[in-house]
Amino acid sequence: MQHILSEGNLLDKHGNLIEAGYANSLVRVYDRSAIKASKLRIKEWDYYYVSDGKVFFCVTVADIGYISMASVSVVDCERKIFKTASAIGLLPLGKINLPSTYERGDAAIKVGKRDIKIINDGQCRRIICNYPSFHDGKTLTADILLTSPLKENMVIATPFDKRGRFYYNAKLNCMRAEGSFTYGDSSYSFTPDSATAGLDWGRGVWTYSNTWYWSSLSCVIDGERVGFNLGYGFGDTSAASENMLFALGKAHKLGRVDFGITGDAEGKPEYTSEWHFTDDEGRLDLIFKPDIDRRDRVSLGVITTDQHQVFGRFYGVAVCDDGTKITFDGQRGFAEKVFNAW
Repeated sequence: MQHILSEGNLLDKHGNLIEAGYANSLVRVYDRSAIKASKLRIKEWDYYYVSDGKVFFCVTVADIGYISMASVSVVDCERKIFKTASAIGLLPLGKINLPSTYERGDAAIKVGKRDIKIINDGQCRRIICNYPSFHDGKTLTADILLTSPLKENMVIATPFDKRGRFYYNAKLNCMRAEGSFTYGDSSYSFTPDSATAGLDWGRGVWTYSNTWYWSSLSCVIDGERVGFNLGYGFGDTSAASENMLFALGKAHKLGRVDFGITGDAEGKPEYTSEWHFTDDEGRLDLIFKPDIDRRDRVSLGVITTDQHQVFGRFYGVAVCDDGTKITFDGQRGFAEKVFNAW
């Protein structure tokens, strides 16, 4: 059994998580001013990905205490190439004013001449990006509109084993997307009949060293929006997992999931070999065939991150709450293993 969150404030007067569990919406209210930990420990971000199954366009607006970050990635799965650029600001300490809810409110950051804005009026989201010298001295610009979010999403409140530490997270899958990005002399367009988008909305106070596993897919199958959010690896998840299948217009809660990353003879992950996703209830059986590993490693003094975000195709079956089987036959998403010391 997994605990369903009730309504109320997220934190008590001491800055501790009142209740751990999951929900389909932000039933618990996040208030940054209720946090009692140092501002250096607070981590807040909005991460969006947009894809038509061939190309992924990803942006991050983040305030992680020590630094702020404006990051853009373009991943071309067909050509098996990617480019990521990240601009870093020092000691934002909440000055970016990221919204306390994913439902409405703008998220914006400017580091030097690199500028990312996500405008959210409660009806739709608009990603506007101007990123000079993205690669080879060329500027990247983007203007992408996201609409029609699902009524049910993945929301989870996760405590850590240290008081005052928690993670409040929402994943919005399968939004419709349209627009384009331009890089140098070339332009790429997304159309709403085939392009979808996802949001990773994160707010919390983390312990210093953590590893997480996360996988996300948003796509269109037979004219219907379908996707999933899978993850584990950090904090105390005894109250609930973050695993959900999105299909038939609803969110379907899944149990514990294992990513089944292929390892070599010494147990070292082979990220570009096949992965085998399974769950503890017999409702998930997926083979993940990677196209490309978007490896990114950064070391900035007290901050280190080692990321393997692997993009590829999913094959197999996931089962809805009512027993309906959803078959994946090569739809593209990603799966990642990330280590952070921050």
